[in-house]
Parts: sequence; structure tokens; C-alpha cells
Amino acid sequence: MPELPEVEVTRRGVAPHLEGRKVTAVVMRHTGLRWPFPVDLEVRLAGRVVRSTGRRGKYLLINFDHGTLIVHLGMSGHLRILPLGITPQKHDHFDLVVGKQVMRMTDPRRFGAVLWHDAADGDIEEHILLRGLGLEPLEDKFSAKELHRQTRNRSAPIKQVLLAGDIVVGVGNIYASESLFKAGINPKTAAGKISLPRYEKLEAAIRETLAAAIEQGGSSLRDFIAVNGQSGYFQQSYFVYNRTGQDCRICATPIRQIKQGQRSTFYCVICQR
Repeated sequence: MPELPEVEVTRRGVAPHLEGRKVTAVVMRHTGLRWPFPVDLEVRLAGRVVRSTGRRGKYLLINFDHGTLIVHLGMSGHLRILPLGITPQKHDHFDLVVGKQVMRMTDPRRFGAVLWHDAADGDIEEHILLRGLGLEPLEDKFSAKELHRQTRNRSAPIKQVLLAGDIVVGVGNIYASESLFKAGINPKTAAGKISLPRYEKLEAAIRETLAAAIEQGGSSLRDFIAVNGQSGYFQQSYFVYNRTGQDCRICATPIRQIKQGQRSTFYCVICQR
């Protein structure tokens, strides 16, 4: 599933083609993806100007004066900017036409989403999908002190707490494993038992890992490609993720793989305590 870096790479890719431009048409080729498409979306958006783009966790936000288009890439989705006239393929489900270009959403598994939040319904942060999300890990409000404070009564393993998204948002399976390795924290450690100095290392590791992944275009393990059709290459820099049995890049101990909450976790038993 595309994680925060992949969504941010996508946002940066579409932003110059959308911001400040007028929507001329909306094309929906199915009734919906994970959830139904808003039935009146073309009426709502045709003739309207995209004011800005944003991101909340793994949700891409396309902002208009009268509301926000919410896009989620799901398990296998991606966006491309194409010239008008390109024939849609089987899995091309949604087009946002802007002048002589189209933002096209491709989603083979159809687990993604295209939704509308009307400004009359309140701030976008109050949308049902966004209001329970934690802090953005690349913003100033995210801190080791906040991680420490909010985990004092949490007995769950730290990796599961990171994935939950209610304290910090967007740190998915890949980047949680990588960040915990860089911070030297065993993913099985109870979140409530981690000291403030160790959370300071984890905060720095999360910021560093996500920033590096964005700079390298995200990770392309299976389905993800950027707006320009290119694959990310952060997977070439993994220390632990998907490296089961391979030597740790630091100590040469074989990387271990375990299951936590039905998700694979990768770590080094020597470097992570």
C-alpha cells in the first residue's frame, strides 16, 4: 500500500498541473471504488478552480473554494497527468480534466477512494476519515515529548502503536520498520516502556526516513509509480524491510522477520534492543 512518502510524491507531482487551474470536466467510469463516487461530483467541480493541494496522512487533498476532493490510492492506485485524448484502459476509473490535461486515477484492485467534503460541512479536519488521525510526522507539532506523553499507558508494541495512526499518522509498515532500526529500538518493545531519550532518537529517525523516501521518489515494491510514470528507488536503501535472512548492514547479523498484527516486521536482534 502506498504510504506517506508515496502520497507526498504524488501530491508534488500533480500540484503544478492542478493548482490555480480550472476543472473543465470530471469522468467517472464506474459507480465508485472502495466507496461510491459522489453522484453530483461533475456538477460540483466543473468550472471551479483548484486553489491548492495538500495531504493528511495517506489522503491527498485537492482544495477548492467550496470544498475538498479527497483521494486515497488504496492498495494499488496511482495518479498520472496525461494529455487529453489518451484512451483510458481497463483500470482507469476516474479523470479530473484541467484544460488540455487530465489527472487520471488508475486502481486495479479498486480499494482506493475519491470523495467530496463540502465546505458547508465544516473544516476538512472534521471529515470522518481524517478527524481521528494523529500528528503529521514532518510538521513541527510532532515531537519526542508528544510521543512519550501519549504512550505512557500503552502496553502494545511500539511498531503497532506507530501503525495505529492515532498518535502519529502516515508511518506505515515499511517506514516504521526502517525508523525503528535507525533508532535502535526493538519493534516488540512496549510503547509505554520507552524512555524520552529513546523517543528523541525515534522522532529523528522517523523524520529522516520519511524525508529520504520522499527525496528518492518513495518505494516501488509492487504497484506504485509516480505521476511521471517513474518508479521510486528508496527500496534500494532499506536496512531491514524485506531483507529476511540477509546480513544487517551494520553488524552482519541476519535480519529477522516476525508477524505483528498480521503484518510482517523486520529487525536486527543486535542493533535493536
